[in-house]
Amino acid sequence: MLARNFILWLSTKPRVTKALAQRGMNHGFARRFVAGETLDETLAACGPLCAQGRSISLNHLGENVASEAAARKVASGYIQMLNQLHVRNLPGNISIKLTQLGLVQNKTLCSELTREIAARARGLGRTIEIDMEGSVYTDVTLEIFAAVQRESQNVGLAIQAYLLRSETDLKRLEALKPKIRLVKGAYHEPKEVAYQQKSEVDANFKRLTTLLMEGAARETFFPAIGSHDPVMAAHTQAEAQRLKVSKDKYEFQMLYGIRRDLQERVFKDGNRVQVYVSFGTDWCPWFMRRLAERPANCWFVLRSLVAEGK
Repeated sequence: MLARNFILWLSTKPRVTKALAQRGMNHGFARRFVAGETLDETLAACGPLCAQGRSISLNHLGENVASEAAARKVASGYIQMLNQLHVRNLPGNISIKLTQLGLVQNKTLCSELTREIAARARGLGRTIEIDMEGSVYTDVTLEIFAAVQRESQNVGLAIQAYLLRSETDLKRLEALKPKIRLVKGAYHEPKEVAYQQKSEVDANFKRLTTLLMEGAARETFFPAIGSHDPVMAAHTQAEAQRLKVSKDKYEFQMLYGIRRDLQERVFKDGNRVQVYVSFGTDWCPWFMRRLAERPANCWFVLRSLVAEGK
């Protein structure tokens, strides 16, 4: 936990993230995890993944816009992402962050823009997924998600296993028959709202996976298990077998460039795999939170930096 907390702390320091960003793309190590800085660049990187039979979820990096104009610009960008997926006939969807859509400044505007994006996706026969951000936004994120899902029926939601409330939230959401992306969680949260020990988070991840797979057996949830842990992958597959949930009723979601060996193994087992593909110039704080989720990933970066210095 010390390594995780230290990386999360560094991710909030602009001087650190700016320095890392300047070197990351120029010297290549970030390309392992970030598909590109532009949409065209990113879609080109997605082509081989889709050709192999995987789907993608595009994530334009960034959080917390400062104005209504900026929120509307982001919404326009999300719609462009949907249009380009459709034009290029690439299987998948987009993931959106509500703080990019003006949530902090104007909840009504954020809800309006989310509805517009969901409506465009529905018109193209596609879906969207709403990322879950820090716990201060959980209640309002659930509120907006529920409203848009009732209206459009094509919205998924990320739920974080480290939050103490997540089991209760899932039980309340089941009536909406949603797609749920279960993740461990990547923000620094206090003990009052989140499990602090890895063992506790892992145990809750397993409990919530079972809850979701039981829902899949009833056709009230479509689980998307977002983990790079082989133990969680094995647990998911064991629960699917126990509950007789067919492989078209759930999927695995994994980040672009992380545990490619596990992605390949799960895919070859006949499972649906959706790759969460991040892009944009504001990549460094996100990148560092991903490292915090699995500090062993730091060694990849360190090896790359050492090689650059030779």
